[in-house]
Amino acid sequence: MSGATQPRVIRLLIADDEHLIRGALEALLGLEPDIEVVASADNGLTAAELALETRPDICLLDLEMPGADGIEAAARILASVATKVIIVTRHARPGVLRRALATRVSGFVPKSTPAEELANVIRDVAAGKRYIDHEIAAAALTAERCPLTDRELDVLRVSRGAVGVQQIADQLHLASGTVRNYLSSAMTKLDAASRHDAAERAWQQGWI
Repeated sequence: MSGATQPRVIRLLIADDEHLIRGALEALLGLEPDIEVVASADNGLTAAELALETRPDICLLDLEMPGADGIEAAARILASVATKVIIVTRHARPGVLRRALATRVSGFVPKSTPAEELANVIRDVAAGKRYIDHEIAAAALTAERCPLTDRELDVLRVSRGAVGVQQIADQLHLASGTVRNYLSSAMTKLDAASRHDAAERAWQQGWI
């Protein structure tokens, strides 16, 4: 008599900078008979390195991590590894979903999702489906469209670190005058009193 067909095991990488949450996800999802946690990381850069090393079927990435956030890490991973990415977040800012979808993320779920439901999302994504939490999707549909160019967003993203104009220029390999022009343009478009105000508004909207 032939035995029952064993389910295909989904190899999972988990990245979250909060140790308790990462440990809980590893423990709870590791109990699922068809899910194996093959790697874990506490920042986006390490997650990208481990994804290249372990080649998981699914990468479960926290949105807000040091080094590289979940979307930046997803872009790095998907550029070099044949895998799928699910983003989990505590605060789903309106424009973040658009950024995630542009990066070819396959799933987007809140951290409040129960482990059993998250396991089912992982199975669906592994099977080729896409899952977007309906409340996050609804918020994204009504969100303000970003008026900034990619370069203006790059400059604001770096400026959130409270660095000077020359440091921004050095990091982005631009002239300091060019950086000032991008900052001025972004401030005008967002009606912001300073570059820090402009960067904060762009962050709150999920554009950076």
